[in-house]
Amino acid sequence: MTKKLKKIAVMTSGGDAPGMNAAIRSVVRTCAYYSTECVGIYRGYQGMIEGDFVTMTARSVNNIIQKGGTILKSARSKEFMTAEGRKKACDNLKEHDIDGLVVIGGDGSFTGGVVFNKEHNFPVIGIPGTIDNDIFGTSHTLGYDTALNTAMDAIDKIRDTASSHNRLFFVEVMGRDAGFIALNTGVGAGAEEILIPEEDLGLDRMLESLKKSRRSGKSSSIVVVAEGDKSGRNVYQLAEYVEENMPEYEVRVSVLGHMQRGGSPTCFDRVLASRLGVKAVELLIDGKSNLMVGLKNDKVSTTDLEKAIKGQCEIDMELLRVSDIMTT
Repeated sequence: MTKKLKKIAVMTSGGDAPGMNAAIRSVVRTCAYYSTECVGIYRGYQGMIEGDFVTMTARSVNNIIQKGGTILKSARSKEFMTAEGRKKACDNLKEHDIDGLVVIGGDGSFTGGVVFNKEHNFPVIGIPGTIDNDIFGTSHTLGYDTALNTAMDAIDKIRDTASSHNRLFFVEVMGRDAGFIALNTGVGAGAEEILIPEEDLGLDRMLESLKKSRRSGKSSSIVVVAEGDKSGRNVYQLAEYVEENMPEYEVRVSVLGHMQRGGSPTCFDRVLASRLGVKAVELLIDGKSNLMVGLKNDKVSTTDLEKAIKGQCEIDMELLRVSDIMTT
């Protein structure tokens, strides 16, 4: 470590995700380890504009590693989308002698960080926090593993009811633009069919798959649907379509919704957050900026923030092939 920073600020932005508190804790305690002051910014970029800052010490983050959500809160900021708003935010940071920023969030939060860095040459490091796992440059984002386990546990419980009443359940999980949650939970929970945004399997194929399951002796089925699947129909329309074409099934819909964002983070997310927080602070102390810390092949690595935003996350085709085999 060669450069001495006066203060590093940390903030959470965008949708909350389990593991964000663990990341805040890691950033604060790494700052304490390197004798660098740390400041927490409440309510993301809006709090930066309004100067909603709090000094944080190693003791400030006691007993938060196990908590979901974010103690620093999160909020959207239309004002930060303007040059005037960003200048006001920068002035506030400088007034408090803050010379480095850790942003915990998704692509929208990172986009704000990139623009802020370009306009004001302010050092920014990003930590990916989103349950959708749709950030390029990391195999896992904070909250993704927890969301998978939450969704899978819910689907297991729904299957108990489906089996008891010989019902077909459509279970909608989060993932408007990415099917990572749907694909992984669908395979993990043994779903009969999985519908994701990345691939248009077609309604006819879905019907044939369900009919095949019925012929093989299955009296109940689970279809996992990402909220943005390519069928062009929402989950209730899909259920209605199946009822019209397969009247022998009693069809029900369950939308898991925001429960996937909540809850205590898994061990994996807590450890990942701790690793990424340490690396983020060390990068700032080393004079680095405009990077995202992530996980590649179980090693902490860095990706240019702009590339993390613009890069295309690809669905695991091997897992998609596995899902096809498992629904046989």
